[in-house]
Amino acid sequence: MPFQGTTAIVTGGGMGLGLAITEALAARGTKVAMFDVAAESVQTQAARLNRNGADVRGYVVDVSDRAQVESAVSEVRTELGPVLILVNNAGIEQFGKFAEIRDEQWDRVMAVNLRGPFICTQVVLPDMLDARWGRIVNISSSSAQGGQARMAAYVSSKAGVIGLTKSLALELGPKGITVNTIPPGMVVTPMLEKAIAEGRFTASLEHFASITPVRRAGRPEDIANAAVFLCQDESSYITGQVIGVNGGRRT
Repeated sequence: MPFQGTTAIVTGGGMGLGLAITEALAARGTKVAMFDVAAESVQTQAARLNRNGADVRGYVVDVSDRAQVESAVSEVRTELGPVLILVNNAGIEQFGKFAEIRDEQWDRVMAVNLRGPFICTQVVLPDMLDARWGRIVNISSSSAQGGQARMAAYVSSKAGVIGLTKSLALELGPKGITVNTIPPGMVVTPMLEKAIAEGRFTASLEHFASITPVRRAGRPEDIANAAVFLCQDESSYITGQVIGVNGGRRT
């Protein structure tokens, strides 16, 4: 299936990794629907990309709300066509001591980070089944592979994304649909910069870069390039895999 004219949804597409993935897909001729709760950002970025010749639409969607997802996907099908590429990228973090996590904090992280991919995948799946072709890329986290203190809810949710990926790959492989996950390493995004500025990490970005084998922090386009590869026909024999893009921090 060529990128040109194919429709993709990228959740959390208004900034950071999601925006980089949107840009990379759009540059290859994909029609992209960005889902994001940040209304101003998603609309501004869609307008910017369209001025440069892309075909991108922004939708204000909370991916943890099934009714919102179903409504938005219905609009996408009408405006852009059936959805054959899904990048589940939307996510939120929660920092703090495990003993101090409140139920509502835990539930909100799980709702966005794990229920979101579950809902979005269920809603777009009929299009992929009809086409007998689909690409699902779930953005997880390298912290789910090695753990991270004071991030129990986030790490647990992203570990769930890895498990969801593996189960879906086994179930959907015979239908021509591949499902893979990318756990990014330390990538410079607005979310990371905010966390460092607020002192949520004890080390600086420079320190993280110095202990990474390639001696730099990741860039959003590093993740976008891997996601685009996993959406190609050429990746059809790759499914159920955890494709770490982390500069060698986790091997």
